[in-house]
Amino acid sequence: MKRVASLLALFTLLFLLACSYSKRPERTDTTTGGYAKVIADECFVPMMKEQTNVFEGLNQDAEIDVRYASEKEAFKLLFQDSVRLILAARDLTLQEKEMLREKKLLPRSTKAATDGIALITNKNNTNLLITVKSVRQILNGEIRTWDQLYPGSKLGTILIVFDNAQSSTVRYMQDSVTYSRIKSPNAFAQNTNSAVIDYVAKTPNALGVIGVNWISNHADTTQYGFTDRVRVMSVSPFDEAREDNSYLPYPAYLITKQYPFSRDLYMIITDVPGYLPSGFMNFVCGERGQRIILKLGLVPANSPMRLIQVKE
Repeated sequence: MKRVASLLALFTLLFLLACSYSKRPERTDTTTGGYAKVIADECFVPMMKEQTNVFEGLNQDAEIDVRYASEKEAFKLLFQDSVRLILAARDLTLQEKEMLREKKLLPRSTKAATDGIALITNKNNTNLLITVKSVRQILNGEIRTWDQLYPGSKLGTILIVFDNAQSSTVRYMQDSVTYSRIKSPNAFAQNTNSAVIDYVAKTPNALGVIGVNWISNHADTTQYGFTDRVRVMSVSPFDEAREDNSYLPYPAYLITKQYPFSRDLYMIITDVPGYLPSGFMNFVCGERGQRIILKLGLVPANSPMRLIQVKE
């Protein structure tokens, strides 16, 4: 009798487990509908807001919940599987891809755009030509005052302002310009890119380091305009900065690499295909999303561009 009761209890337990398994919630999102959370580098808020607004306008059943974080935090959340889609200013390394595969995830990345890192100054600053070498010396603390660059300048100490100490902009300048940590005692962070613009707009001796999409004039259909709140410096890769060898971070000069400070942006996904995260990624990297990227002053990765040289 006890044996029968034990078997009955076992069968009941198996039945309940089977029912519980069969009732596990299934995903209902599709490539154009449902809910998806995305983490984006805070450097690209303007671009992601525009992409999200257009995508949701075209797909009324879709909700893209974009949250913004530093580059370091975005990758941390991806590795923890807290999010399945991020936008970042670097690709996954081979080691990172292998780590994600060990967690039974499917890492894939697609280049979405090329962005320029702009140097912005106060509107009262009339010195707008600078070399890469001088930028390196400023970040390393070798040049600390404006008159060391431009004799006769009355602006005083160069105050270098970034968005966030953990941002991709800081990492880029350390990896590609100073080749070490930034040593200037006059460099600091303002936490957000909008705060960088605000600080430079009201501080005559400030030098801001910021992504181009934050300062592009979206009303200018030629993509050759920047916000009028600040001024943008022309950068030369040569030893002497002249008007004929210095370049602004326009899309054309990003394509030709004449503007020296550029970086590639990637959509990185670990979700399986066929659901909303992949649908949104395909949109950003597709024709409409690439047009938005061009409108914001960045270089689209997957749309052909024609460069026309106009001679006076």
